[in-house]
Amino acid sequence: MTSKIHPTERAAVALRYDGEKAPTISATGTQELAEEIIRIAREHDVPLYENAELASILARLSLNEEIPESLYRVIAEILAFAFHIRGFTPDDRKPEAPDDSTDQ
Repeated sequence: MTSKIHPTERAAVALRYDGEKAPTISATGTQELAEEIIRIAREHDVPLYENAELASILARLSLNEEIPESLYRVIAEILAFAFHIRGFTPDDRKPEAPDDSTDQ
């Protein structure tokens, strides 16, 4: 996506992270749409992180696009904090699916 976000526009970006691949953009918007994304996040007790510069960078990406590798560290720190405040630890990962193969 090549659209530009004006520095004074309020932008909001929602990320989806499945623990397998890099986080992806699941919603993005400015002004009224940004307010709606924030409202929905609050309604569902999704932790919010406010960083206008980061939101502006992420808002330039397309829906379902993975975040760029250059942002892995900052996004990992945000996700770790979000998991922590919700009481999750690395040990709370989803258990691996049982192996369907059988030894015969």
